[in-house]
Amino acid sequence: MRIDPPAETVSLARRRPLHADGGLADVLALVSREKNIPIRLLVHISRCRADTARARQLAMYLAHVAKGISLTSIGSAFGRDRTTVSYACNLIEDLRDDPAFDAELDRLESMLGGENG
Repeated sequence: MRIDPPAETVSLARRRPLHADGGLADVLALVSREKNIPIRLLVHISRCRADTARARQLAMYLAHVAKGISLTSIGSAFGRDRTTVSYACNLIEDLRDDPAFDAELDRLESMLGGENG
């Protein structure tokens, strides 16, 4: 009889370490501080509350846009598929139509050192 590990365990095993992330740790620290959400919740495999999920999507977006990290690498670090990261990036991009949200994103991107910084 074969016993497979829970999907959560497999997902956690596939994650990339944050110290070799190309700037993802900086993004997580910034989003955690600015949105007052612990990093452990940003990278948690559950969906969590709406504000936590939105902060996670924001972190994924900033990692891709501001740091130039690939969708696959971001997905691996968050324990999610690259299509989930793509969805998050598209969602945040759509929210940029709101001038206040766009200004907030500009501020966060500049704090991370700008485009691919």
